Amino acid sequence: MFLELKHPLIANELGILRQKDCPPHLFRQSVRRVATLMTPYLCETFATEYYSVETPLETISAQRLQSPVILVPILRAGLGFLDGFLDVIPKACVAHIGLKRDEETLRPKTYYSNLPDSLAESEIILLDPMLATGGSAIEAVRQLRDAGAKNIRFACLVAAPEGVELFEKAWPDVPIYAAALDRCLNEHGYILPGLGDAGDRLFGT
Repeated sequence: MFLELKHPLIANELGILRQKDCPPHLFRQSVRRVATLMTPYLCETFATEYYSVETPLETISAQRLQSPVILVPILRAGLGFLDGFLDVIPKACVAHIGLKRDEETLRPKTYYSNLPDSLAESEIILLDPMLATGGSAIEAVRQLRDAGAKNIRFACLVAAPEGVELFEKAWPDVPIYAAALDRCLNEHGYILPGLGDAGDRLFGT
């Protein structure tokens, strides 16, 4: 399932992010704001449970999340996408998967992985600003599933149709939430019109 999150505030931030002369500090701020705006969409089906709360006047029944939340940024660009989700879900745990795309084969290579033991009981949100060829996201989901994760959602800023198609074939039960669906990939595997290399633009490299 692919969901393009059409919201005027998200669209406003995407306009900023696409500008080639947007400096890294403004780019980081916009990515964080988009992540914050996306969070309610990704969490709207999370199960809740009731518990008692003492207000200043009486006891009431309130709701809280039933399961813990684990945010999994794909390093390194996913780190820039992380803080906006933590702003809304401050109690979430953070796991990490480090994948680097081989620029010749366009296939992902794992260079770091740190996943907790509680994946099976948690709601997992996988984070990567770009869904281009789909290779990194597909590999990250495979690692999460191998480690026991059941409930996974994938969040990205910009997606290419080619990446969406491959991801959905590999993991049809993992929903994709994107701020924008762009036109296509170029011959080097970059999204058009896109916003360039998100990692480089986030960190000024």
